[in-house]
Amino acid sequence: MANREGAREGSRARENIKELTIRGVILGALITVIFTAANVYLGLKIGITFATSIPAAVISMAVLKAFRDSTIQENNIVQTIASAAGTLSAIIFVLPGLIMVGWWTGFPYWLSVAVIGIGGILGVMYSVPLRRALVTGTDLPYPEGVAAAEVLKVGSGVGGAEENRRGLALISGSTLVSAAYFIIAKTRLLVDAAARNFRVGAGASGISANLSMALIGVGHLVGLAVGLAMVVGLIISWVFIVPHWTQDAGLIAQAAGDLDKLVSTAFRMKARMVGAGTIGVAAIWTLLRIIGPIIAGIRAALAANRERKAGRGAELPITERDIPIGIVGGVILLSMIPIGFLLYAFGNTAPIAANPGLTIAISIVYTLVAGVVIAAVCGYMAGLIGASNSPISGVGILSVLGISLILAALFPGVGGALTKSLVAFALFVTAIIFGVATISNNNLQDLKTGQLVEATPWRQQVALVLGVIFGALVIPPILDLLNTAFTFQGAPGAKANALAAPQAAIISTIAQGVLGGSLDWGLIGEGAVIGIVAVIVDEVLKRSSSGKRYLPPLAIGMGIYLPMEATLLIPLGAVLGWFYNRWALRSPSPAFAERMGTLMATGLIVGESLMGVVYAFAVAGAEKAGSKDSANVLALIEPYSSVILVSIVVFAVAVAGLYWWTKGRASVAPAFDDAPTPEPSYR
Repeated sequence: MANREGAREGSRARENIKELTIRGVILGALITVIFTAANVYLGLKIGITFATSIPAAVISMAVLKAFRDSTIQENNIVQTIASAAGTLSAIIFVLPGLIMVGWWTGFPYWLSVAVIGIGGILGVMYSVPLRRALVTGTDLPYPEGVAAAEVLKVGSGVGGAEENRRGLALISGSTLVSAAYFIIAKTRLLVDAAARNFRVGAGASGISANLSMALIGVGHLVGLAVGLAMVVGLIISWVFIVPHWTQDAGLIAQAAGDLDKLVSTAFRMKARMVGAGTIGVAAIWTLLRIIGPIIAGIRAALAANRERKAGRGAELPITERDIPIGIVGGVILLSMIPIGFLLYAFGNTAPIAANPGLTIAISIVYTLVAGVVIAAVCGYMAGLIGASNSPISGVGILSVLGISLILAALFPGVGGALTKSLVAFALFVTAIIFGVATISNNNLQDLKTGQLVEATPWRQQVALVLGVIFGALVIPPILDLLNTAFTFQGAPGAKANALAAPQAAIISTIAQGVLGGSLDWGLIGEGAVIGIVAVIVDEVLKRSSSGKRYLPPLAIGMGIYLPMEATLLIPLGAVLGWFYNRWALRSPSPAFAERMGTLMATGLIVGESLMGVVYAFAVAGAEKAGSKDSANVLALIEPYSSVILVSIVVFAVAVAGLYWWTKGRASVAPAFDDAPTPEPSYR
């Protein structure tokens, strides 16, 4: 009885810690406006977005340090709001497609807000039961979630004084090195990418890598198995698929003698479709494997709800309290009503207008079911290799494939303007589901950060909803502004300086291919076969080694689907991390040495993330000033091929130097460092 009363008293004291505060919400909203604008522009310009969790955490700690009563949990809420909105900007991978196919000429504000907001809130709700299944119930690495937590801990002085001092030095040093290399590369004094295409027999292939220290850090955190799986995917893509298709007469004619164009076209049009098929099979298998933990998570949430109603909720640790499952289920079901109205309003043209009831009903069911599947799969992928590296556009391809097939079955034999109407409807449904995907891709990273800093899940989930609302309000006017100023490539009346919006282009092309009957299903089928083989190999490895060895099928699919320059250094970072951790096991204090390695790897991600924000604003400012080459706004000299070798050497020396320095700082642990950390007192 005394223990129960003590637990209740401790829980009540913990509830008084500042966490979800008005000032935190306001600060998160302000950061949201800035980062979301930068992310939308950068994503439409060059097809990438940057993770906002860590930059938001750094800004939050700097601002809230002025308040004596600020806490690590409050800073966590700020980064949660900002990262949710920043991640939601990935909706740009779908919505501009409606402009590209000529259905919209601009972005209707409230319609766009509704699509983005409802999809995002659904993503938050779907992720609530997934927290127990994929965050607290697995050993997925969550590289960005761990990195954000380490930043918050070091900034808040968590841990022993000496460990904190060394950790702060390591994370600061690697941050500076990573940021310095990134910014110097943008001046062209060094380069941030190295690539070479070459002939392979009658075909061609290539090798390329972004000289990105953030990718090294991600690789260190995700581990060797994921890195090796990505290498398998890279080999399948660049040793087999690309060399084969660069012998295709049609692609050769399209390239007109340009080797670089031939290789890039073969990868974009052929290898990525194979990768999408592999990801599809791997995603289904992943869902089947985690369905048990998901059901267990829902049962646990229901049990917690019964405890709360019975007046025993205080016995549940505050760090395990989610939004009540009844509210979660109610919000999901109620969301189907506005989704139905949105689909009805959007589908008021032929052929859907002739019989809208069946089409809308099936689309709602598809949204409901696909949302559950995609939330689980995206959460798992983010946990595997991080939200920034997760192939979210691949999930978009699978989503648009599904709804396009449904529409093709409902309206067979249509053509011309009717096909255009169906394509637009497919993109609209995909946009709702994509909101679920983008938020689920981010939410579990944030919830992992929350777990590591002892945050309250339900408060963080409320913060995620607030981030979605802020993002939904901000994104449409930014999209409209950019469409007015630049337009999008492939859209009717596109300007010479039109933004590429590459992901929206490929997803639109898929919808047109399915509904127009021109999609190459053979490529997706080949990918599915590869996915089945990958699943079998993974299961054999696990069973033959008692779970010690494995090769994640999703990571293989990512290796096939993602460009080599975006993935090649992740396996290298995984190998470096493996060697470092083997050294740590032989050190006098293994746990301390491993933590120091994690902090150094975290700094590599932090530095590039911060400079990504700076670069995004520099590009936007140059574009506003009328620059014709805004993407190279920081360039001081013309590019020279001789700089590539120098850059590789500088990059390698910098990374090796950081690992050598980390070993020196981690070789001897502070006194009592490996003793169990005492529970924090909230009295």
